[in-house]
Amino acid sequence: MAPFATPPPRGGLLVVQPLRKRHCAECRRGPLSLLVVEGGVPRCLDCADLGHLVFLARGDTALTRRAREESGLSAVVVRFDRRRGRYERQGVLVEEAGLARAEERCLADAEARRRRRVRDAGRRAAQDVRFAEAFAAEIRRLFPGCPDERARAIAAHASVRGSGRVGRSAAGRALSEGAVVSAVVAAVRHVDTPYDQLLMSGVPRNEARRRISVGVEGVLRGWRESEVRAEPGARTEADAG
Repeated sequence: MAPFATPPPRGGLLVVQPLRKRHCAECRRGPLSLLVVEGGVPRCLDCADLGHLVFLARGDTALTRRAREESGLSAVVVRFDRRRGRYERQGVLVEEAGLARAEERCLADAEARRRRRVRDAGRRAAQDVRFAEAFAAEIRRLFPGCPDERARAIAAHASVRGSGRVGRSAAGRALSEGAVVSAVVAAVRHVDTPYDQLLMSGVPRNEARRRISVGVEGVLRGWRESEVRAEPGARTEADAG
């Protein structure tokens, strides 16, 4: 049998969800849904003395941690992600009795953990409001002619937690000038130019940006050089999607 690629070493035992059909090098059973790599060859869980363990999928951090604490024997389950080029954790194998004890512990303090999640969510929401206000203030400093409502809308759109937008990048959180300007440019591009219509008509993105670059720079220049008030009926970032 050809040698099996060994996953990178981790602390503790490691079990693999194979992408290809594999058979146990010892008992020849297969194809295997889970296997252990020993000496460069796959072995089934029974031959690796792990067949009595049960699988707990990832997702519940508290339950996973406690199940491992309650189990005398456990193993991490991984699968290779071709797109990312690395092994990704899928869950753990734990003793059935240990999992039952962990579930009892989680049920016992479920209400306390729910309240903590609510408090944490409230704290994050307050932090997000303060950050959006600081982002809007920096927009107004760099672009004194930008209407207040537009500045707030741009800041709110760019700083949505978990959005991956520029406001949530490391530079954005530091309120760097480059990140703030990038957020403003993106907003102007979508709201104040026919950029979206060009994309919808099939114009390639780079060509669409080239066509509207003069319009974008005109808006930015006006906001840098003069103070204006919020225009009645102006589209907002929410309207722009």
